[in-house]
Amino acid sequence: MALFLSTYVNKVDRKGRVSVPATFRVAVQGLSFHGIVVFRSPKEAAIVGCGIDFMEQLSASVTDLDLFSDVHSDLSATIFADAHQLALDGDGRVMLPQALADHAGITDSAAFVGNGRTFQVWEPGLFEKRLVDARERTKAEGATLRVRPAGGDGA
Repeated sequence: MALFLSTYVNKVDRKGRVSVPATFRVAVQGLSFHGIVVFRSPKEAAIVGCGIDFMEQLSASVTDLDLFSDVHSDLSATIFADAHQLALDGDGRVMLPQALADHAGITDSAAFVGNGRTFQVWEPGLFEKRLVDARERTKAEGATLRVRPAGGDGA
């Protein structure tokens, strides 16, 4: 299971290539596809990324929905039709698809933001604002998280 932690800001070169953080590259080693999968965030001006293992889990989850229902069709299109498998080059870089970079406002640099089983790729300035807002909401709402017992996640 790939696990993505921390935040890294990397430069995007003139060809649109960006280095995937080393810890993220390690997280996808040994999977059936050694690279990352990315798609537009349906909620934010960001790119969602993950390992192929999580995409397989999403695929299995979508099959639990009623086939041909609007929800099934909408989620499948939002996630899978927009997804790109990005192989890592010899230097650990990927080429961000232009449509996804445009969606996130990414030009010169990209912030890779760990979210556990997934990560996001943001324009760094937009992410800083998002992080401030998230911390303020978390504090105002008194948000808490119940931690599952070890081995209790069904995995």
